[in-house]
Amino acid sequence: MARSTRTSAPAERHRRAEVLRRVMAAADRRRDAVLPTDVPGVPETFTDDLDLLGALQLRWYTRLASRVEAEQGRTPGDLAGAVKRAWVGVADEMPGVRAVLDLGRLRSDDERLSTALRRATAKEHLLLAASAGWCGPHDLARGAALGERLEEAARRRWSGPQAAPRAPHVDEGRTAALLGRLRSLLPA
Repeated sequence: MARSTRTSAPAERHRRAEVLRRVMAAADRRRDAVLPTDVPGVPETFTDDLDLLGALQLRWYTRLASRVEAEQGRTPGDLAGAVKRAWVGVADEMPGVRAVLDLGRLRSDDERLSTALRRATAKEHLLLAASAGWCGPHDLARGAALGERLEEAARRRWSGPQAAPRAPHVDEGRTAALLGRLRSLLPA
């Protein structure tokens, strides 16, 4: 029996997730707002900038939705405050990814990309507004405007991604191990 050279769907998903994790780590380490297309595996895994930015946007959105739910569980009487705290918390966890997405929103050189990011941003804003109880979950036009106000309020609380110096040829595994050791020494 001939062996297939095609990779299985679960293996492809695993590879894509692993490359995306490395892209996110690079973006968060660099914090320069540049889409990290130089990460090994990106050209073989993502078809173009839109594909990679879409994957980053989906990770951001998923983490944000989860954090909103957790924050609202802790403070059910302050829905809007929980939404803002959630946004800041995820931005603190993913500062480089947030910077890449913000710069991506400003790109106008690719109509497909700018259209996709406008849609994703509107849906993110709807999530924020609906979670705050300011609109219904299907009121996209109203929710987008209200959610933008919530994001702006959260951004005023956030210190933002401070650009990190780029170190060429850094061994990511050794760096991650060192950072883990340093974190373990810091008080909680």
